[in-house]
Amino acid sequence: QVHLVESGGGLVQAGGTLRLSCAASGIVFSIFNMGWYRQSPGKQRELVAAVTAGGKADYGDSVKGRFTISRDNGKNTVYLQMNSLKPEDTAVYLCNADFRATTYWGQGTQVTVSS
Repeated sequence: QVHLVESGGGLVQAGGTLRLSCAASGIVFSIFNMGWYRQSPGKQRELVAAVTAGGKADYGDSVKGRFTISRDNGKNTVYLQMNSLKPEDTAVYLCNADFRATTYWGQGTQVTVSS
């Protein structure tokens, strides 16, 4: 059974930092492209950052220069370092694992940035 378990969310003031983790089990982690998405009420789910199985990273325009995605294949974990947080970053952050036609989602972790 596949599990993607996010952690590290919370309440932080604007300008602060958080580090999200997503621990995967039940998949061959190293072959999956991994991503972080976010969703807030009334808005579409949007890509925050993604890292391919080969280690190539990509970012949504709104987080470029502030967020960094990384993966540790030895720990089956993907991370999202979030710096200079803004109130508009408030959302549920969801971990995604994708390999060809197979996609898995975590349950999400809430990030709230106060002004």
